[in-house]
Amino acid sequence: MQWSIAAFTVCLVFAPIAVALLQSVRSTALYEPHWSLTYQNYVRLLTNERLWEALGNSLALAVIGTATATIIGAALALILVRTNIALRRLFSELLQAPLYISSLVMAFGWYMLYGPSGYVTLAITNLTGTTPWNLYSLPAMGVLAGFTLVPVVFLYCSSTLHMMDASLEDAARSAGASPLRAMRSVTLPLMRPAILYALLLCFVGSIELLSIPLIFGRSARIEVFTTFLFSEGIGKTEPDYGLLASASVLLLVLMTLLVSFHSRLVGNARRFTTVKGKATRPHTIDLGRWRWGAFALVASYVTIVIVLPIAGLIFRAFVKFLTPLVPPWDLLTLDHFRALIQQPAYTRAIVNSFIVALFGAALVTALVTMLVLIVKRSEFKWGKTLETISLYPRAVPGIVVGIGFLWIGLTVPGFTLIHGTLFALVLAFSMRDLPTAFGAIAPAMTQISRELDQSARTCGADWFTASVRVIAPIARPAMLASYMLVFVSMLKEYAAAVFLFGPGSEIMGTVMLQLWTNGDFGPVAALAVVQVTATAAIVLAARRLMGVRMYE
Repeated sequence: MQWSIAAFTVCLVFAPIAVALLQSVRSTALYEPHWSLTYQNYVRLLTNERLWEALGNSLALAVIGTATATIIGAALALILVRTNIALRRLFSELLQAPLYISSLVMAFGWYMLYGPSGYVTLAITNLTGTTPWNLYSLPAMGVLAGFTLVPVVFLYCSSTLHMMDASLEDAARSAGASPLRAMRSVTLPLMRPAILYALLLCFVGSIELLSIPLIFGRSARIEVFTTFLFSEGIGKTEPDYGLLASASVLLLVLMTLLVSFHSRLVGNARRFTTVKGKATRPHTIDLGRWRWGAFALVASYVTIVIVLPIAGLIFRAFVKFLTPLVPPWDLLTLDHFRALIQQPAYTRAIVNSFIVALFGAALVTALVTMLVLIVKRSEFKWGKTLETISLYPRAVPGIVVGIGFLWIGLTVPGFTLIHGTLFALVLAFSMRDLPTAFGAIAPAMTQISRELDQSARTCGADWFTASVRVIAPIARPAMLASYMLVFVSMLKEYAAAVFLFGPGSEIMGTVMLQLWTNGDFGPVAALAVVQVTATAAIVLAARRLMGVRMYE
C-alpha cells in the first residue's frame, strides 16, 4: 500500500516534467517515430530575441508585483491587526476575496472598470478631458499582479502579528520608544520570516501569472514568459514543440531555484520565536487623530481594488454594454444569462467545472491523507523524500503542467484515451493542488498523539487499519478543510487547462478566455458571476455551517 501510493505520487508529479525534459532534447515531436537526441532546441531558445525580451518583462513584472504586494500587504496587516481602526474584521474578510476568486476574473473586472474603455476610465475622461492611467504598460501590469497577491502577504503577516508576544513591544515602550519606533524596531524585524516567505511566493506567483499579461499585455504587444509559452503552444498552426519544451524546462528550473532558496532567506527561525510558555495577549495601538485617516486609506484600497471590480463585473452581466454615457436602466437585460442556458457549450463548461472540482478535490484529499499517514505515521524509508515530492508542485507553473500532461495524453500508451477529457484535467489540477492539501492535513495529523495508533497496533491492527479507522477519523476536520480548499482552487483554475481541454471538456476559465478573445464581454461577465457566486456560497458554507476556516 505504501509503495503503491508513493509510486503514484511520484508519477503524478514527475511524469509531466519528464516528458517536457524528453521533448526538449528530441529532434522531432514526441509522437513521431524517428528522432535523435539534440541540444539545438536550447540553442534556438537561447538565441531567440523574443525569449530574452519576454524573460526581461517577466522579471520586471515580478519585481514590481512583489514590491507592490509586500508593501501593501504588510502595511494592511499592521493596520488591521495592531491598531484600533474601525471595521477591522470586515476589511480583513474583504481583503481575502482575491484568494477565492480566479485572477482571470479579477483581471476582467479591472479591465471593465479601469481599462481604456472601462466605465471609470471613460467617466473620468469625460469629466477631465484626459485619460488618468494606462493599464497597457508593464508597470501597470506589475501593480495589478501585486494586487492579486496582496492577500498572500496579508495572511502571512497577520498570522505572525496575532501570535507575537506583546511584551516585547511593551519593553521597547518602557525604554522610551514611541509606538511607531517600537513597531519599526521590534515588530517589523520579527515579521521578517513571514515577509520573506510571502515575498518569495509573490515573486513566484508573478512569474507564473498568465491572466493579466494575456488580457493587458497582448494588446500592447508586451510579452512575458507565460504568454510566450501560450503563443508558441496555441498561437501557431504548427507549434514548435522543441522550442516550447525547452522554454518550459527553463521556466521550471527558474521556479525550482526560487522555491529552494526560501530556506536560505529565512535563516535561523529560532531567532524569531516569540510564543513561549508565558501567556501573552497582543494589544492594539491607539492611532488617535490618525485613526480615520488610516480608515480612509484602507477603505479606499478595498473599494477601488476589490469591491468595485467585482461589483462592476456583476453589473456588466445584467446590461447590454457598460458605459457612463447611457443610463444603466436603459440597458438592462438577461440575455447573457439566457445565452448560458441556451448555448450547450456554456452550460457544459459550468457543469464540467463543478465535476472536475468535485472529483478532483476528493482524489487529492484522499491521496494526500494517505501520503501524510505514510510520512508522519509510518516507518516508510523514503517518507521525508515523499514529503518533498508532494510539496514540489508549488514550483511548477500551471501552464507547464498543462503542456506536460498534453504530451502525456498524445504519446504515452493508454493515456491517449484520456486526451481532451475531463479526467486529464482532474489529473493536472490534482498535481497542482498537492501542496495545498498537504499544508491543510499535515499539521493536524502531527498534533494527534502516536499513542492512539500504537494502541491499535498492540490490539492486532495492521498499519492501514490503524491509520484508516483510528487516525483518519480524528483528522476529519482537516480533511474537510483540505477538500474545500482544493475545490475552490480547482473551480478557479484555468492556466493548466488551456492546453488540455477539447470539444466537450471545456471549463469556465477556458470558455471565458475564448469569449474574451472574440469580444463577447457579456457572456464573460455572466460566467464570471456564476463562478463568483458558486465560490462565495461554498466558502460561506464551509466557514459558517461546518466551521472550516479557509486560508487561516
